[in-house]
Amino acid sequence: MELAHYSDYAVRLVNSEEPGRGTDSLTTVDAVRDLFGGNASAARRAADADVTRFRSVRGRLRAVFEAADSGEETLAVDLLNSLLLEFPVSPQISGHDHRDDDDRPLWHMHLADHPSNATAGYAAIASMGLAFHLTEYGVDRLGLCEASPCQNAYLDTSTNRSRRYCSDRCATRANVAAYRARKREEREEREEREERPARDAAETREAADRSPSTGRTADSTQSR
Repeated sequence: MELAHYSDYAVRLVNSEEPGRGTDSLTTVDAVRDLFGGNASAARRAADADVTRFRSVRGRLRAVFEAADSGEETLAVDLLNSLLLEFPVSPQISGHDHRDDDDRPLWHMHLADHPSNATAGYAAIASMGLAFHLTEYGVDRLGLCEASPCQNAYLDTSTNRSRRYCSDRCATRANVAAYRARKREEREEREEREERPARDAAETREAADRSPSTGRTADSTQSR
């Protein structure tokens, strides 16, 4: 397994909250356990106290994505380094659960955590995975969805660094909104062009009424 794969842990935790929508799914110990995915043994360590701890780590991981998305490369790295120092892991060779056709171990690198609680274990793996992704692909591959009000975190693995949305649904919604905005602007410009001749004619008549050469102005002068 590529070590950068562990960066998905960071994305899952950050996206358990959607600030733009005012939603937060990280409210129970079961929600904490769900974040571990298939890592059942690690999930079993979760306790009620981990809900608050996970939220704290989530805020720090989101800050990494926010800095990267804003182009603050050094800040993103500094924030991630502080997490790596606080939640260390030990890379180890593993093969116990992967076998080839001859029943021989398929050796691969594994991130072994030695946590005092479930939060420490999750934070260690998420931070290290994000660090591998950042150094392998670049800081600009960490982003926040541009589809308002989403702001979900994502990892850009596109060949041309063109990803801007966390999902196809958000991309579609943003494209539809942009299309409608263009159509509205085109309609307003068309209405402006259609109304301009009448408005110009009215302005011309008004200017003529104020001109000293008009009969109205002349009559007024004679009466004086």
